Amino acid sequence: MAAECGADREGTVRASRATQNTAWPLLGGLRQGRCFALERTIATPACGTLAGMNTNQIAHIAALVGEPARTGMLLALMDGRALTARELADAAHITPATASRHLALLVEARLLSVQSQGRHRYHRLATPEVARLLEGLMQLAVGQAPATRPVAVGPRDAALRQARTCYDHIAGRLGVAVAEHLLEEGAIVFDGEAGGQVTDRAASVLGRLGLDLGGEPAGGAVGGDGSGRSGSSGSSGRAGRSQRPLCRPCLDWSERRPHMAGRLGALVCTHCLDQGWLLRRDGSRALGIAPPGAAALRDWLGTARWGAVVAQGPSGG
Repeated sequence: MAAECGADREGTVRASRATQNTAWPLLGGLRQGRCFALERTIATPACGTLAGMNTNQIAHIAALVGEPARTGMLLALMDGRALTARELADAAHITPATASRHLALLVEARLLSVQSQGRHRYHRLATPEVARLLEGLMQLAVGQAPATRPVAVGPRDAALRQARTCYDHIAGRLGVAVAEHLLEEGAIVFDGEAGGQVTDRAASVLGRLGLDLGGEPAGGAVGGDGSGRSGSSGSSGRAGRSQRPLCRPCLDWSERRPHMAGRLGALVCTHCLDQGWLLRRDGSRALGIAPPGAAALRDWLGTARWGAVVAQGPSGG
């Protein structure tokens, strides 16, 4: 197999002047000289996974995400909501006309999806994979800051550090506490950095939180579309569910420990919002914790783990 995978890999490299302006912003460390994006078409054997990929495609996505105004709009959508062009323009501190041009590029690249409703067009992140990309870039950006004093990772806002949305699931100390509790109870298992499994104990453990998994077997599709919004039905809904992991670890930006993502993570977040336990804050990804939610989550997580969640920040809605 090693000999097969290592066999004849060909790379054809050519300078592409057409992509010079796109790739140049990514190479800020080069102050002089000319830059040409390298388009590399990789011929891989049958066991390869990079056939058809080239560096221009990667550079194009990187350039779209890397423009500051577009970055601001993408981050404004990280709480899973859909926003209008004017709302995204305000988030990016640009004019609506400029925002429209940026949004057209992001939609064309399938980083955003758009839905018309009445007189308005609403934009949201196109897929959970886009949210994962942004979360990874946020973690990388924090790590690039010069460490002149002990590093305080993640957001400075105490409310964001305590509980916030990460696309459609719970992050911050609360999100980490939920994941650790489920791991400790044997309801989920994390397999490395990208995978996870739901065990047959999940229904019982989450049932104590009032969350009904619909009697689905471990590893099967849990009810709902995993988007943090109302569930869908029909073949299209089933197809969407099958393409997304049921459970996976997501490295928390502020805690540097994993919280739970995937369809199960979205279900837990949606349940807490529907119950009125967690409250969205206008203009922020932060989640307030209402008194009934504090009581329910404290009873479910246990006093010690709940104490770690609320010890350093506000818990009110």
